[in-house]
Amino acid sequence: MKRNLLLTPGPTQIPPDICAALGRPIIHHRTPQFQENLKEANEGLKYFFQTKSDVLILTSSGTGAMEAAVSNLISAGDKVIAIDGGKFGERWVELCQTFGAKTHVIKVEWGKAVSASQIKEVLDKEKDIKAVFVTASETSTAVTTDIKAVADVVRKTNAVLVVDAISALGIIDMQMDAWGVDVVVSAGHKGFMLPPGVAFLAANDKAFKLINECKTPRYYFDLKVAKDAAAKTDTPYTPAIGIVIALVESLRSMKSIGREKLFAQYARLAQGTKEAAYALGLSIFTDKSCQSNVLTAINLPAGIDGEKLVKTMRDTYGISVAGGQDKIKGKIIRIGHMGCIDEFDILTCLSCFEKVLNEMGYKFNLGAGVAAAQKFFNQ
Repeated sequence: MKRNLLLTPGPTQIPPDICAALGRPIIHHRTPQFQENLKEANEGLKYFFQTKSDVLILTSSGTGAMEAAVSNLISAGDKVIAIDGGKFGERWVELCQTFGAKTHVIKVEWGKAVSASQIKEVLDKEKDIKAVFVTASETSTAVTTDIKAVADVVRKTNAVLVVDAISALGIIDMQMDAWGVDVVVSAGHKGFMLPPGVAFLAANDKAFKLINECKTPRYYFDLKVAKDAAAKTDTPYTPAIGIVIALVESLRSMKSIGREKLFAQYARLAQGTKEAAYALGLSIFTDKSCQSNVLTAINLPAGIDGEKLVKTMRDTYGISVAGGQDKIKGKIIRIGHMGCIDEFDILTCLSCFEKVLNEMGYKFNLGAGVAAAQKFFNQ
């Protein structure tokens, strides 16, 4: 049977113990048994958000948590800043505009990261900005933003800083409280190795002051209702029961390894992937100053059809990576190295990548990329 190795930017591979947890008989959510799962999940999430604030568990994809952040913080006519440096920064812009915010968009060249000084420049001119929306790990471009530097600027103002850490959390450092980040949103189907279906949102007191003043109508994603329920170790509506139970198993496993070891592990996989690209005569799409440990975006050789390459790797050989989006469609491939991916998965992916490149006519020393990655991993 053909393998199905998932190295996309999300969803990620689900390890066997998490699959087993997902297969357990369902229990009722208004019971002490499920409350124990909610309590443990919340404590585990706090560890990775690095916050003392409660982490609200929402039944949605990550975009649901993004919408909840916007609809609970922003009233129509409020001024906000949204950073647009890729497809998911673009989503912040669209959400802010949907809810009637006067949105100052900072456009960033794809493959580069916004600087704290760019945000400061706008905040210095516009004193009544209510919120700044930024993406920690932009998976369309493999860019990581310096959230600590951005937070250093925003926390000196009345604005709240809202960070999309959907693909970042558990993969790279996100010190919500220590850095002064006001709202962090994430989801379960990236670093936490779950099926899509749960999203997470943590908000501090500064953010909840704005939430309590917000006039935007909301119902399912009302964070005041969710916070009141969380205080009773409950959820306002039916949660994704099985996924929450599996989340507990995932968090136990990840905590047993430890945050810093996980961050180092993903940095190692990322660098090994880059070393392979260099050995194949290829370059990295992302600017060197902001390259991600969540995934790697590799520029494809001239004349190579990126869409065909991705399709062949997936449909012929069972190795799933992602192609480029929008303006870079067909020009790059994106290899994810998060969740339960290890160096052997990366080497398998690189071997397949080389095979398909060779079949498509690109000339290089066959095996050079795999050898370079393996040499790095064996250091």
